[in-house]
Amino acid sequence: MAPEGVRPEGVPSGNAQPEARSEDVQSEGERPEARLDQAVRVAEQALIEFEIAVETFRVEVENFSRLHHQKLGPMYARLDELDAQIAEARAARTGDPEDVRRAQEARAAVMPMPGVEELFHDWVDSDGLSAEAAAMLTDRPVQPPKRVRPSDEARKLYRDLARKAHPDLAREEDERRRREEFITRVNAAYARGDEKLLRELSEEWAAGPVAESRMSEAEELYARLEWLAQRKEMLSVVARDLEESAIGAMLRMAPEDPDRLLEEIAEQLLAQVAEREAELASLAA
Repeated sequence: MAPEGVRPEGVPSGNAQPEARSEDVQSEGERPEARLDQAVRVAEQALIEFEIAVETFRVEVENFSRLHHQKLGPMYARLDELDAQIAEARAARTGDPEDVRRAQEARAAVMPMPGVEELFHDWVDSDGLSAEAAAMLTDRPVQPPKRVRPSDEARKLYRDLARKAHPDLAREEDERRRREEFITRVNAAYARGDEKLLRELSEEWAAGPVAESRMSEAEELYARLEWLAQRKEMLSVVARDLEESAIGAMLRMAPEDPDRLLEEIAEQLLAQVAEREAELASLAA
């Protein structure tokens, strides 16, 4: 399920100025841009929290999709094959042209056998055969699929890093590039649930240079607010697409225990396989 707050309110639009309050009366000598700068900083933090929520959900959807395919893909393929065999057995028994047509359609719907390249996809890396491939070829147990979601500790480390090192906090182009390169590494580590690497990245960031902050002119601050509003709209589209996808809808059904959801679906598919096998046996009798 998309984390609460995937569509946070309160990100200022590009043309909106912060609403004045009595307690915010400008003190004597305060720069006119000071309150606008504060609004930009609030909008930046809101956008970063939004991006963290969207990226967290994207990783959950990606990992759940991979696990769904690994666990349930063979069962769906088995059901398709049984449907084709049942239709073919019925057509052979009746000889009815309509049954023959249905059998041909059922057979055409069966997924073809994968080619060699597809079979060995992700099996070979720079060090040769992957652990999964070696296990398959040597009859050793294949390691179970990765967790559906990164651990709580990995999620905490990721969020802390994203809040500190996010490129949207940069005001200079060189600093933005440095942050973008760093966050790319953070995102990759988070997608793998690599707590050790995330801790190392936390130490690296803490030891690195700190971007200098400066007061922008009013025109730059308004342009900054406009950019933040546009990026929020783009992320809103990404979040909506994730939530409305088939896998996103499944995750919303069991946000706290997606593994259990897969087990329930697997049980249902196994029951359907048993029913199809019994039907096929009765036709062959």
